[in-house]
Amino acid sequence: MRILFHVDMNSFFASVELSFRPELKGKPVAVAGSVEDRRGIIVTSTYEARARGVKTAMPVWQAKKACPELILLKSNFERYRTASRNMFEILRSYTSLVEPVSIDEGYMDVTQYHEQIHPYKLAQQIQETLIRDMNLPCSIGIAPNKFLAKMASDMKKPNGITILRKRELPELLWPLPISEMQGIGKKTVGKWEKAEILTIGDLANADPHFITEKFGSIAHKLQKRAQGIDDRPVNPDSVHEFKSIGNSTTLPRDTKNEQKIETILKQLADSVSYRLNKKEVVAYGIQLTIKYHDWKITNKSEKLSNACHTSNDIYQRARTLFKKSWNTEPIRLLGISTYDLVDKRHAYKQLNLFSQEKDVKDYHIDQTMLTIQERFGQHALVKGAKGYEARRKWIEQRSLRGTSLEKPEDQKPNR
Repeated sequence: MRILFHVDMNSFFASVELSFRPELKGKPVAVAGSVEDRRGIIVTSTYEARARGVKTAMPVWQAKKACPELILLKSNFERYRTASRNMFEILRSYTSLVEPVSIDEGYMDVTQYHEQIHPYKLAQQIQETLIRDMNLPCSIGIAPNKFLAKMASDMKKPNGITILRKRELPELLWPLPISEMQGIGKKTVGKWEKAEILTIGDLANADPHFITEKFGSIAHKLQKRAQGIDDRPVNPDSVHEFKSIGNSTTLPRDTKNEQKIETILKQLADSVSYRLNKKEVVAYGIQLTIKYHDWKITNKSEKLSNACHTSNDIYQRARTLFKKSWNTEPIRLLGISTYDLVDKRHAYKQLNLFSQEKDVKDYHIDQTMLTIQERFGQHALVKGAKGYEARRKWIEQRSLRGTSLEKPEDQKPNR
């Protein structure tokens, strides 16, 4: 039987900051995109701050209202990335089978130790090493597969160690609400509950035909995991699978027509945004690729201070790069790629009073586009310049007034 660990760093960004400022340990501390009132949001906070009502993504002014004694620190992403690299190097000193899944969490396959040391003792050693060498706390879940290890690491925080065996599922896992199951998105919890799947146990014991009819093929995989079945291996190379996310297209014919070029950039931005959302990551870098009629290639990239993931944001940035780099020669190929990808949970965007309304609008439009692409296919919204603009306008109108996509008359945009 496999023995897998899920190592989850506790309040990672805040803990890294406290490792540099140990005098703040035990105090309510939060990391924010901007520490100025009304110009930033809380990225993460210590458990002392959380106990006083401070939450991730809460505006700074609201967090300070909830906890007047809150100590705010400005985020330092380079510092967190360095800490993450060092943390994973420590994990790899125990086994080469380490799979990072975000900046502050990963899986370890420690089956090789099963005759040498009890898994709980090994987890304690790892915790002690991370504290001693980096002054960073973590929680560790121990289980025979990835899903159960992940669920176990969430059960005792901070600095907990939890063993979750298959025979313990009815007692420890199944009573948990469906909202706590890994793989169930917040937006779909209501649908599961409406179908009377209220707990993980309800999902594990549900009629497979019923849940497949209600939720599609994903339901079968989720049910298997709820039953404790998950054969995914720990893959050390998976971190390389999406170091960047992008898309490119070769034009039907070489062109200098700027209207056509802009339409293609919009289509590419839609595709890249869709894939970023599917992976639940955001990008701190964007690159535009132009291949000309004579096969010469130009790449222009930009590092971003604020993460991007919406279609409109990606398009606007790509369009700016295009205007800086195009030499007016006919174009054969265009490509947009994003890099420096970060889990959405750890991304932040400084809230600006003049752009916040637009940011919210773009977010709702992109979420609606993602819903349509999930239902009708990724390319449902990317054919034709006039069609693209008409569909986006249609989406904007319905997104902003909250029209449900479930209504028959709204299932298909005008074509």
